[in-house]
Amino acid sequence: MSPIRIATRRSPLALAQTRQVASHITTATGREVELVEVTSLGDQTQASLKDFGGVGVFIAAVREAVLAGQADLAVHSMKDLPTATHDHMHLLAVPPRAAVNDVLVSDAGRLEDLPGGATVGTGSPRRRAQLLAMRSDLQVIDIRGNVDTRVGKVGDTYDAVLLAEAGLGRLGIADRITEVLSTDRMLPAPGQGALAIECATDQRDDFHDLAAAIDDPATRAAVTAERAVLAELEAGCSAPMGAEAVIHDEALLLRAGVFSESGDQVLRSEVSGTLEQAEKLGRQVAAELLNLGAGGLLGDSGK
Repeated sequence: MSPIRIATRRSPLALAQTRQVASHITTATGREVELVEVTSLGDQTQASLKDFGGVGVFIAAVREAVLAGQADLAVHSMKDLPTATHDHMHLLAVPPRAAVNDVLVSDAGRLEDLPGGATVGTGSPRRRAQLLAMRSDLQVIDIRGNVDTRVGKVGDTYDAVLLAEAGLGRLGIADRITEVLSTDRMLPAPGQGALAIECATDQRDDFHDLAAAIDDPATRAAVTAERAVLAELEAGCSAPMGAEAVIHDEALLLRAGVFSESGDQVLRSEVSGTLEQAEKLGRQVAAELLNLGAGGLLGDSGK
């Protein structure tokens, strides 16, 4: 039987997480896997994600490899996946999720240890807004580049950087983390810590057994709820909003927030229900946020 070909970006993080998926597939199915590396638009520019639009910039080239027959599957970071349904691609599986938290990397230690005026690097309007809500005395500066590149700038260009805990863990550099920020302090991006495995829609039946072996229903329900908030708000992955769904004993608790860029305005909503209601709960939270004025804070962010 021929190997399963998986399309992935060439970045160190994308390769690391795709290799984890490949190992999972081989263990679960016995099939060999080979990686097909592609370069996305998001990898080719150092411009701010906010400036050139965050929706789909890390996704399109990977999907094209599948649709062109160069690969069988595509692996993405779930938080990069557009919420709009693709006519020719199918979300085949969502493996178990890694940590959802954001983390600080700094020679100073914890966030409270940073002196006033300290420089903090992040490319995320969501992180920027929530950081300024906690510490308005900090200088938050845009940063691009791979995770290891950003970490390497600490102590030189920046006093600290904010990153996703999952990324540092997958790269094997979690020892650089100096503080894990609780989701009560910093809501994660919808889908943060989760991966998305796609196939061509007309081939979904060919991978039915593979999907059954590696899909995690709880993670799928959680990210479905979070992404429903994002979709209903008509916001993109670069928007200053966060969402987290937590599952306990078949119950799903969804929290979401929308923030002004300066962090001085924060709107929050939460709701609970069953896993089967995941998408409905996401729409419900988004409707409440819109009633509170979220549309004015989001503006055209990420649309």
